[in-house]
Amino acid sequence: MTNFSIAGLQLALPNADNRTHIEREIALTMARFPWVQMVVLAELATYGAALDRAEPMPGPTEQFYQDIARRHRIWLVPGSLYERHQGAVYNSAPVIDPQGGVVARYRKIFPFLPYEQGVAAGTEAVVFDVPGVGRFGVSICYDGWFPEVSRALVWQGAEVIVHPTMTTTIDRAQELVIAQANAIMNQCYFIDVNNAGALGNGRSILVGPEGEVLHQAGELSEIMAVTLDLQRVRATRANGIKGLGQVLKSFRDAAVTFDCYEPQARSAALQALGPLTLPRRPA
Repeated sequence: MTNFSIAGLQLALPNADNRTHIEREIALTMARFPWVQMVVLAELATYGAALDRAEPMPGPTEQFYQDIARRHRIWLVPGSLYERHQGAVYNSAPVIDPQGGVVARYRKIFPFLPYEQGVAAGTEAVVFDVPGVGRFGVSICYDGWFPEVSRALVWQGAEVIVHPTMTTTIDRAQELVIAQANAIMNQCYFIDVNNAGALGNGRSILVGPEGEVLHQAGELSEIMAVTLDLQRVRATRANGIKGLGQVLKSFRDAAVTFDCYEPQARSAALQALGPLTLPRRPA
């Protein structure tokens, strides 16, 4: 089987405990689209950017979503939650299977600094397998701006990248381009689900392996159900986009070693940019 159905839930949510709302929306989604096999929520959809709601994983909120996944027999990526671990807080996305088991947890590698203060950076690119379908990867919001994250997932075999987002700012237009670029450069599906309401400005985008937009949402609540064909990913990677660029093969076969990826590499040009701080008003 190479077809797999995903519903992205772009929900208009307040800065509050949104579990009851989310539970109801998942139930409505499954009633309307009973063929859906995976539901994806946006970044920090459950509580908003509330560091005081951080909890360990396993924990009660993750268990809440495990129960929902088991009840509806779906794969569930409930956006992300703030995870408390060994004195640090991470922005973490659990992946839950239809039996309610947690098969993976991804910690956001690039917190949105200098704004996302108090959040530690993860260190591991995370993929998981949907048996009989293919391999999926997870990234979160600002990770999308760094092509290394998507490439690291694809290097491990990811054919679909699930990308919960919480964007409220005017750079959402740039993120739409970045989502398409990630899909094109890696010949993969890129599923970018944003919040609406107080937690986001919507415009979620679901992109295919040649950069085609499967769906782009507006700025209000929207359920986006699409069916992916993973054979298209495999054919595009083998034969090239439009029968032309076989990008991943060229990357695999390249003889060059890029200096920027060497251990302890330093760039004089990047060092000259100064520290990572908030811009200040001129004196």
